[in-house]
Amino acid sequence: MTRTATPRRVLLALAAVCILGYSAGVLWLVTQETRIVFQAALPLPQGRPSFPYEQVDVPRSDRTRQFAWVMRAGPGSDARPWILYLHGNAATIASRMNISHYTRLRELGLNVFAPEYRGFGGLDGVPSEATLEADASAAYDYLRSRERVTPERIIVYGWSLGSAVAVTLASQVPQAAVILEGAPASLVAIGELQYPLFPIRLVMRNPFDSITRVSRIQAPMLFLHSPDDTVIPIGEGRRLYDAATAPKTFVEVRGGHIYASDVDAREFYGAIRKFLESLSLLP
Repeated sequence: MTRTATPRRVLLALAAVCILGYSAGVLWLVTQETRIVFQAALPLPQGRPSFPYEQVDVPRSDRTRQFAWVMRAGPGSDARPWILYLHGNAATIASRMNISHYTRLRELGLNVFAPEYRGFGGLDGVPSEATLEADASAAYDYLRSRERVTPERIIVYGWSLGSAVAVTLASQVPQAAVILEGAPASLVAIGELQYPLFPIRLVMRNPFDSITRVSRIQAPMLFLHSPDDTVIPIGEGRRLYDAATAPKTFVEVRGGHIYASDVDAREFYGAIRKFLESLSLLP
């Protein structure tokens, strides 16, 4: 009887340890989700555009402080289309690659408006899916009310996490076009790839489930994605593209998740130019 009981006790003890370890892993994911998903950056780095820009405060009905950069293509360019640029995580509006984007987009003759999110760039607050959606909406309202930009001249641009924010915004308001770079179909799906043993869909509070919203976008869409992307696999971008019902274009570019706009600049910005020219948004 003692010999039988001992192995059983060992098995029960091992099962208890496994259950406790698994529960601890789930708890860690729940408590660390904000840090893992958003990777909110520190105060604005020192980098600034080499061209004239203006930092403006975005008025908010909730009195939350938010600022943005206004970057006109040149004197007298207000009547041209405006890019509402929504950046990704682990970055700010002053990150080098974002400034590189602004520079090339301005060279195409586009005005650029880049808002910062709460919890990023030194702004107070804790980022979440809901707060980033509110920040993007406030930026859109600023363009409409303060800059007097009509929806026919607004191009919503999202990169990485910003693509998920862009899809939500564009599914709720009118715009001329939408450009998505390295866009995830769902952050839940990305989480399931990274943590396959855990019930991510059940515990994730910020799913950014773009695939359920993208079909509501009525404006033409351009998807830019790299087969080399190890952060957001191109298959996720293809899934999102397939779910979109608006006139849409998918362009593969080289360079991975971060550097495609530099490594494959000709194809990258050439695709943007061709897309916008087809919509008569560029001369």
